[in-house]
Amino acid sequence: MNVGKYVFAQIVEFLPKRYFERLVIKHKDRTVKMAPSYWSHMLVIMYGQLIGCHSLRELTDVTVAHAKRSFHLGFGKVPINRSVLSKANSLRDPGIFEKFAFYIVSIAQAKRITKEFELHGRFYAIDSTTIDLCMSVFRWAKFRSTKSGIKIHTQIDIATEIPVFYRISHANVHDTKSMDWFIYERYACYVFDRGYFDLSRLYAIEQAGAFFIIREKSHPDYEITEGDDMLDGEDNVLRDQTVRFTGKRNSGNYPVSLRRIVFYAPDLGRTFTYYTNNFYLKAKEIALLYRYRWQVELFFKWIKQHLRVKSFWGESENAVRIQIHVAIITYCLIAIIEHDLKLDRPVVEVMRILGNSLLVKDPIQELLAPMTNNDSDDNDCQLHLDFKLN
Repeated sequence: MNVGKYVFAQIVEFLPKRYFERLVIKHKDRTVKMAPSYWSHMLVIMYGQLIGCHSLRELTDVTVAHAKRSFHLGFGKVPINRSVLSKANSLRDPGIFEKFAFYIVSIAQAKRITKEFELHGRFYAIDSTTIDLCMSVFRWAKFRSTKSGIKIHTQIDIATEIPVFYRISHANVHDTKSMDWFIYERYACYVFDRGYFDLSRLYAIEQAGAFFIIREKSHPDYEITEGDDMLDGEDNVLRDQTVRFTGKRNSGNYPVSLRRIVFYAPDLGRTFTYYTNNFYLKAKEIALLYRYRWQVELFFKWIKQHLRVKSFWGESENAVRIQIHVAIITYCLIAIIEHDLKLDRPVVEVMRILGNSLLVKDPIQELLAPMTNNDSDDNDCQLHLDFKLN
């Protein structure tokens, strides 16, 4: 029963608190007895992300203003002020939050795997986003002479829209290097943007028994071994060919045949060229999967706009990493709530409504229930004037 509980307290009930506490005990961190507790620390950051705080001062001003609700929100009996939260952000190891984030990711993935998808199989989109930082403040993240920044490398399950893997690095780490960090499942398909066009690493995916789809980069030389030069179908597939690379370096890095598909996107008025080692899916399905790669772009957009990782609440590397890990936890938690309560609404929409209702005591299901209009045309709350001429 959620009678009398704040919406934020109802949200927190979906988190596996015991697992988190076991992580803290195993970690044996020197700040474990420092106020606030690890649990309260995470909840305060989640609260700030959901309501859209732009700074640490704004977040702590809100928590202090609601001091009488602090205990019921899970922040502890004493409200968390700015100096205490700043100290916790800078001293605490982000490793606990990272491990908990991956655990929440696994729960969200398992719950939403039942979501229907139009193709059978396991499909992942891989991409990265760079977050620019002020070099005078974040000197530890310097990657250019006048710029600092970090990069988030992410693997998203296309069917469930859940990030199954992510890693935070300095912004100067090239995308192709991050391809070595992912574990490639046999028979799964991985969709890359052309920034990942590294034939030796793509061949490693081929040898692992997995599939890839990637957009063409730099027009590499090749010879056609099979396939028509121009197709004339209604599915907008212009070419579907089997090719081999002919250049000395490219043929050495990828020595076997692969598939080259040219697809015309009528909504964009342009053509796209894809390479893949998947000879089982139809050409239009390959193009469809690449279009689904935009889900990872939407995820980054949501993370930046709705979970406040564009403006950080601390200057240290620890503070930045903790905030990103908690952002992932928050996103996956809302996805779990959407699934468990059978809301059938987009995650970002659920997040927006809950973020503006955290101090309301209505049950979450009532807040997100679709509106029903039972008013008849005769009772439309309009003023009707009936003039009669004598």
